[in-house]
Amino acid sequence: MGLFACENTLEEYNPSGLTSANVYTTPEGFETLVNAAYSYQRWWYGKEEGYNIAETGTDIWTSGAGEVYRDLTQYLNLQGSNTALTNEWREFYAAINLCNGGINRIDEAGLSATLRLVREGELRFLRAFYYWHIVETWGGVHFTTTETNGIVTTANKTPVETFYKQIFEDLQIAANNLPATQPQYGRVTKGAAQAFLARMYLTRGMNKEALEMAKAVLEGNYGYQLEANYADLWKMSNLKSKEVIYTVDYAANLALNDLANSTFNPYGHSRGSNNAHLLFLMKYDDRPGMTRDITNGRPFNRYMPTRFLLDLFSADDARYEGSFMEVWYANSNTLPTGIAKGDTAVYCTKKEIPDNVEASKKYQTYDRSDIYLADGTVKDNLRYPTLSKFMDPSRASLNEAQSARDVFVIRLAEVYLIAAEAAMQLGDLAAAAEYVNKVRTRAAKPGKTAAMQIKPADVTLDFILDERARELAGEQLRWFDLKRTGKLVERVKKHAPDNAINIQEHHTLRPIPQTQLDAVVNKSEFNQNAGYQ
Repeated sequence: MGLFACENTLEEYNPSGLTSANVYTTPEGFETLVNAAYSYQRWWYGKEEGYNIAETGTDIWTSGAGEVYRDLTQYLNLQGSNTALTNEWREFYAAINLCNGGINRIDEAGLSATLRLVREGELRFLRAFYYWHIVETWGGVHFTTTETNGIVTTANKTPVETFYKQIFEDLQIAANNLPATQPQYGRVTKGAAQAFLARMYLTRGMNKEALEMAKAVLEGNYGYQLEANYADLWKMSNLKSKEVIYTVDYAANLALNDLANSTFNPYGHSRGSNNAHLLFLMKYDDRPGMTRDITNGRPFNRYMPTRFLLDLFSADDARYEGSFMEVWYANSNTLPTGIAKGDTAVYCTKKEIPDNVEASKKYQTYDRSDIYLADGTVKDNLRYPTLSKFMDPSRASLNEAQSARDVFVIRLAEVYLIAAEAAMQLGDLAAAAEYVNKVRTRAAKPGKTAAMQIKPADVTLDFILDERARELAGEQLRWFDLKRTGKLVERVKKHAPDNAINIQEHHTLRPIPQTQLDAVVNKSEFNQNAGYQ
């Protein structure tokens, strides 16, 4: 066989005869392209890779005992071999290529004039969306607006400004083209394009434009409104909340999501669907009186809050109880003496409990000094207050890793905070305080609204970052927030001692995947980001 192989040239054979040229030139075929362009969002939103890149390694999260990407969370020899970064690079550039192909081919798709505008708006939004993740994560790396066909062995280094010029152009077209509502849930709308554009303006320090665009969303009569109760945001029965401006949609039928399957979805994700419910849970199921169940979740024990994050919430702020759980109730058939099913079995709290009080309890307690050392470093990375936002008690079984929970990418509360930050940067502290107080009024416990209000003099960049942590913790924004404000290294060193040991200035960019560097032939032009090997 070897001899014959040497003498014969391998020829590709396409038994279906289908090509992009004859599929994407029909309305039905073009719809498959647009739908596929959306699907790549699922590689980041709701996935461990995306949470590690976007949330950990910041001032508010550090490694739990089950952490697998400590190089991202604690900057321990972070290099281009990191598989989370490699996966996201691969999938985002595949998404970019699809968006490029769709935008450049749309005139040949046979769409009605009205539908053509909408589909181009969606693809423009998605290209901007993916390019934002790429340029903020890796900096001025490869950029193109042309569809790639066949094997390409070179890559370019493009200035960050070029990325953002295209991002702004795409989002402005999207905002002009898209309707206020879409017939299919999860598709991008005019309000979503404007909200993301406001985020982009803020990212680039274009504060006047950011404020104007945030106001366009807040005053646009889109029907968005803050939930009256913060905790209601996270109920599985409330996934289509009016507070949500843009979401990555996961189907209730898990088979329709993105779990890899050798027959039907060979290019899917190894875990599939939304996995956030696994990642922030403490190890509870080996405690006396406790066993793993659906209600309390499957504890992967990946990430735990820094002490700083827990201390950000005042006693008047309902977002703490709306975001974290501290009590686990006995559910095992084997129970400690004096504890019945349904009684408290484990209590993990950010508070300090006197030793004599702890000793008097029949249940196990883990208080502030049990979880953290005096300097805020972690003492116990197995037991801690657990982020409960993403838990899913509707899963079919206690070991089910997939959740049908949608991922809220942009919420109305974030738009208020964008407006506040932009107003502050423009010197209007009164307006900034007013926008912040919209969010804090909803966050107040009953009877505590007045206590939760801030004054114009309270508004600083650090205060806004604190407020964003209280409101948006875990929502795949924190690393970008700290980078955008130039505060990543400063705040990690100040507030996250376990993450601070190895962090350096070059960590405001991630390393380019080594697989990419190995694949290109123009290695002198396309090389690794500074600070990495």
